[in-house]
This record gives sequence, structure tokens and C-alpha cells, in this order.
Amino acid sequence: MSAVEARAGAGHVVVIGGGIAGLAAAHRLLDRGVLVTVLEASDRVGGKLLPGEIAGARVDLGAESMLARRPEAVALAREVGLDDRLQPPATSTASIWTRGALRPFPKGHVMGVPGNASALSGVLSDEGLARIGRDAELPRTEVGDDVAVGEFVAARLGREVVDRLVEPLLGGVYAGDAYRISMRSAVPQLFEVAKRYASLTEGVRGIQDRTAAAPQQSGPVFMGIQGGVGRLPLAVAESVRARGGEIVTGTPVTELRRSGAEGWRIVAGERVLHADGVIVAVPAPVAAELLRPEAPGAAAELGAVEYASMALITLAYRRADVELPEGSGFLVPPVDGRTIKAATFASQKWGWIADENPDVLVLRTSVGRYGETAILEREDTDLVDVSRHDLREATGLDGTPLDTRVTRWTDGLPQYPVGHHARVTRIREHVGKLPGLAVCGAAYDGVGIPATVASAYAAVERLTGAPVPSASGGAGE
Repeated sequence: MSAVEARAGAGHVVVIGGGIAGLAAAHRLLDRGVLVTVLEASDRVGGKLLPGEIAGARVDLGAESMLARRPEAVALAREVGLDDRLQPPATSTASIWTRGALRPFPKGHVMGVPGNASALSGVLSDEGLARIGRDAELPRTEVGDDVAVGEFVAARLGREVVDRLVEPLLGGVYAGDAYRISMRSAVPQLFEVAKRYASLTEGVRGIQDRTAAAPQQSGPVFMGIQGGVGRLPLAVAESVRARGGEIVTGTPVTELRRSGAEGWRIVAGERVLHADGVIVAVPAPVAAELLRPEAPGAAAELGAVEYASMALITLAYRRADVELPEGSGFLVPPVDGRTIKAATFASQKWGWIADENPDVLVLRTSVGRYGETAILEREDTDLVDVSRHDLREATGLDGTPLDTRVTRWTDGLPQYPVGHHARVTRIREHVGKLPGLAVCGAAYDGVGIPATVASAYAAVERLTGAPVPSASGGAGE
């Protein structure tokens, strides 16, 4: 019998954190018949899922899409009434801005790692293309318990593949450094390939063959929501409240302690709550402070988790005044020395934006990677200026925007360095010694929306003993 079930009635669980992880946990707890209170420190729910507006157009000012080939996020959207608003991208064609030109992003890869070199001409040099061919001749590269993605791929295929393909893709997910990021945690498919195959390219082709043969892999890879992915946490919160759950914003938790037979004592502002169980669904540094009195080992591990900061620059133009290349946008390898790391042509990527705003063209850029602080110290007007400069260099886009918005996500993305999987295991071992306590969120098993929702469901399982379906996928998904 679980800690929650062991107490009178259905039990009461306090969820600390009102981002998508905490809200998903609350939603699932209500499915289990548990009384729920969600405490959120800020004045809104949703975390890094943030709906907004620019020049009258509804847009996302945070994450804008979710992986559709993992079921958790799309299923949650359907459960809270957003089924008729789910929309795949209007175009999946993307480019890479490298070697002075926009070039079609190569197909037939796994997180930038190709199955063969045939599609990489123009992106890699002749020497880089030839280096990929040596993979089949090299002896096996041992990976041990974990290895950095960049280190392993460079050893097999050369640094050009990492610097011009892997790095911009991983940078888009983690804002991190491919030569530090854990392959086991960030790209588990490649980690399994590295253990099973001597040749990396052969292993990638094996993944592609299995993916093509799997019936569940049909349909769009990504999914959005009409009005923005930022609508998802709002809809989940509405569902939680409609079913009797309590959500309190502007209420930071300042104390979390075991309270003997009473379970847990939670102090939040002037409120003191007693609960049978607690789910901590906040970023690692905040979780570390809360858990230090009762779980110092977990707190020490959480305190060591590093984060990267980034900023999104959203721009709106009069459609009649500007023209963009076709496609959903482009990625930028850091090795090319540009300021922006990506651009999304939002009005072209999401049909609902174009339909709702036929006279306005919306796009956005992103800046900031792990270890980069100077760019994020600049004023908003400077970030707009450098974005417009790089967009002009890449696409020829000129003209004056109707409106601009800069959204800063300070310490927004947890980093998954080599050994991250082992760290998460240790955190859960420490937490698991305390009845009625679980953790979830982007700091553990993946920064993407489906992975974050899955971590919330696993936390509910820990408290209630009710199993949840497992789903495969990369941590970044």
C-alpha cells in the first residue's frame, strides 16, 4: 500500500510547482481520486510554456511545439479538451545557415548523426565527407557507462559532423555544448547504437530502418496547438480546478518537513498545510533548498545541476513589406560565429498563425548557449538589432518591424552532462527513502514536454502505486 493510500480517505498531495510537470502530476492525481493542492511561487502557471501576443497575433513566447511520437503530451492535450486545436507544422522543411548560405538541412540523420555522407555535400567540406567514410574501418569506440555526444561522434565521424550538424540540433534542445552533453541521457538511441555496433553509421541506418517499419511512427513528428502550446498548461489548470483541485499562485514554499504520523508539513507564505504526500516539481536549485532539511543527499546532487540561459526575440512585420525563404526556419552552427543560434518563421511553420493574421508575418530568433553570458547581458533593443542583422545576412529580410518582444529565460534549461543519468538515479534513491515524496520536471529525464509530463506521471506512480505506461524516446523529447 502506498504512502498516500495508507492514510484516511483518498489522501491529500501537495504539488510544489505549477509548470507543466506539476500540473500534469496534479491532473493524474485527480484521476487516482487524490485530493490535490498546487502551490506556484510566480503569479502564473505554465513555467516555460508561455502564450503571448505581438502586433495582435497570438504566439508562443516559450516552447512552441511538442514531440508527437511520444504519446504523453498529445494525450494530455486531448484529455483537457484541446483535441480539435492540435495542429502539426504546416511545413517541416528547415535549413541550416552555414558556410555563408542557407542550405537544406540534411535528411536521414539521428540528432545530426548521418547514416551516410551522401546528403551532406555543401554542409561539410570534402575532407569532412571523406572522414565519415572512415567510420566503417575504425575499431569499436568504447562508451562505458556514459560518454559525451560530441566526443563520441567526433571520434567516429570527425569534428565537422559535430560542429555543423549535431551541435546546432542539440543547442536547440538544451542550449548546451555537444562536447559536454551526455549521450546516454540526451540521445539514448545513439547510446544503445554505440554499445551494439562497431560502426556508428551502420547503427544509425539500423535506427532508420526500424523507425520506418514501426506503425506507430506514422503521422507528424511534432505537434502544435492552435493559439500556442502555451495554452496547454492553462487548459490543464482549468481541468484541475474543475475537478476540485486547488491551484494557488504567488505562493512560494519556504519549508518542507516530515511531520511524523501526519505526513508532511508545508509552509507557504501564511499558509501551513499538512499532506500525505508531496511532489516537488520545481527547478533543481529550488528543489535542493526545499529538500535539504529532510533529504540532504538529494539536495547536494540537485544543487550540482547546471542551467543554461537563453532569450527569444519575436518580431512581427507587415507581410506586404517583407519576404522570407520557404520553410520553417533555420539553425546556425556556433562554429560559423553568428550571434543567433536559430530562427523560426512562425507564420510559415504554424498554419493557424497565418490564418488568424494574414497581413502579419511573425518570426523569432534565439540567442544564448551554455557558458554564454555576455550576449544575455545586453539590452532588449540590442538583441533585436543583432537578430535583425543576422536575419538580413541570412535571408535578405529588411524593413522595420511592426513590433518586437524579447523574452528572457534565465537559467531556463537544465544541462545533462556526462554522468547525468547516474546523478538522477542517486537523487531518486535519496528521495525514495522518504515515504510520500517524489520529484519530477525537466531536470531529470528530459527537457521536452512529453518527457516532462512522463516524469510527472512517474512521480504519481511513486506516491500512489498506480502504474503508468512507459514510452521510449530521447531525453530531449
